[in-house]
Amino acid sequence: MKRMLTRHTTLYLAIGLTVLFFLLALTGSLWWLLPALICAGLSCLGFYDLTQIRHAIRRNYPILGNLRFFFESIRPEIRQYFFEDDTQQLPFSRVDRSLVYQRAKQEIDKRPFGTQGDVYKAGYEWINHSFEPSVIADSNFRTVIGGPDCTQPYNMSVLNISAMSFGALSANAVLALNKGAAMGGFAHDTGEGGISRYHTAHGGDLIWNIGSGYFGCNDGHGNFSEEVFAKRARQDCVKMIELKLSQGAKPGHGGMLPGSKVTPEIAAARGIPVGIDCNSPAHHSAFSTPIELLQFIARLRELSGGKPTGFKLCIGHAWEWFAIAKAMLETGITPDFIVVDGAEGGTGAAPIEFVDHVGTPLREGLRLVHNTLVGIGLRDKIKLGASGKIISAFDMVRAMALGADWCNSARGFMFAIGCIQAQTCHTGRCPTGVATQDPKRQKALVVENKSVRVANYHRNTLKALAELLEAAGLPHPNQLRPHHIAQRLANGEIRVLSALFPDLEKGELLEGKFRQTIFRTAWPMAQAHTFTPTYSLSAALSGNTMTEIPGQQASAQPG
Repeated sequence: MKRMLTRHTTLYLAIGLTVLFFLLALTGSLWWLLPALICAGLSCLGFYDLTQIRHAIRRNYPILGNLRFFFESIRPEIRQYFFEDDTQQLPFSRVDRSLVYQRAKQEIDKRPFGTQGDVYKAGYEWINHSFEPSVIADSNFRTVIGGPDCTQPYNMSVLNISAMSFGALSANAVLALNKGAAMGGFAHDTGEGGISRYHTAHGGDLIWNIGSGYFGCNDGHGNFSEEVFAKRARQDCVKMIELKLSQGAKPGHGGMLPGSKVTPEIAAARGIPVGIDCNSPAHHSAFSTPIELLQFIARLRELSGGKPTGFKLCIGHAWEWFAIAKAMLETGITPDFIVVDGAEGGTGAAPIEFVDHVGTPLREGLRLVHNTLVGIGLRDKIKLGASGKIISAFDMVRAMALGADWCNSARGFMFAIGCIQAQTCHTGRCPTGVATQDPKRQKALVVENKSVRVANYHRNTLKALAELLEAAGLPHPNQLRPHHIAQRLANGEIRVLSALFPDLEKGELLEGKFRQTIFRTAWPMAQAHTFTPTYSLSAALSGNTMTEIPGQQASAQPG
């Protein structure tokens, strides 16, 4: 009740002032009728805000919530005097957010007055166009996920909803995302919080994300349960199984949900007791070595009935990733897919040091994984997903040029259902009902309205992707390569990404060729039977620096 009073204070104040001014008009001067009518109009606006379904922030903050749209409407004309730069990224720029809002609402996403970016600034990127543009009839681009041991391959969209758990997101947010995925024919990653009833209500395709807490597939004591897993994994709506080793938001860091927040619904989804502290360890208990990891992947695939099974990770110590690659060679077991998460991504609350200083950014991590698989001759058996601050079609183009077969977006789809980047996700007081468990706040998010926006954002982003590909003369995003993207360096020089992120040749690591420093130093350190390196990195480097080593940032061991 107290929170509702706070959210609805403006409406209650308008009603009170209306009554007060009308009484003053009856007992005194008729001039009081003017403020009475103004307050009466505001009161009517507030009641309308409570009943309309288009804007969640207006439903949660009647009258006051309209200020956001008022300032947004006048901002283009006066922003240079009163508002922040459109391109300022905190963590996503207004340009990024506006792009998603426009595509989700089916509004025009054209810019009439040229680029807002500084094309001569260090880091500026573009896709090179062709004098022979292609013609793409269907922008619903797909990629088939499933290696040689998969019996139920999945024909996947190249843009899907990244992992976000029920509990972090509200029930209505999950419902809207899943219904939008069903409408648009793309996949919805559950996040490690388990499969809730909201994930299955509308029949959208699911990627079941399994973390170290084994939520939804544990024995009630935090240990993995094959019986419970098999029962849920064989549901028709579950299309892929994703084992989470680490994530970009907080790699190598566990978490704990206080018992006070473990509601009956969250407990049911996670398979844990109601009201008891829920621990998500920093590492897995079902395996402890690279070989055991792959054996666990194979077992999950078998228990699921042959569905595509893989893992998600944010690259930390390069030798630990190389150890997994060597385990693939030794065992002959390969995952059907790997999702590379970038340190710049993530939607969950995490310590500041983890947000800013732990984990490898997406570009370096993705390129390292891609090149490693090429170098050991397994790239054609394993599909790669990319997750980390992907919003626009150009973000997708860049990631796919560096080796991704598909992209996942978390914040993009959150924007589509109304997120305004208030950055109060960890407080439970999300103004739009997206990241909260407060039943009154999340009620403001109307599923029927927001699910359409989810589907719109997906469809219009893929249409934009098709337009970029046509300009580059390419028929499908799987034809993108690093040389299609150019970047301006700090010294003003221009390099295509193939010069900044060189390719490996197929099988060259098996031949003992180590043309890049990262492979020359860290590959010999890795072994399939342990994540521990065989000798120190300092000894391997022999005095060299790590400035050209992708994936050099420290993180906790996989898990």
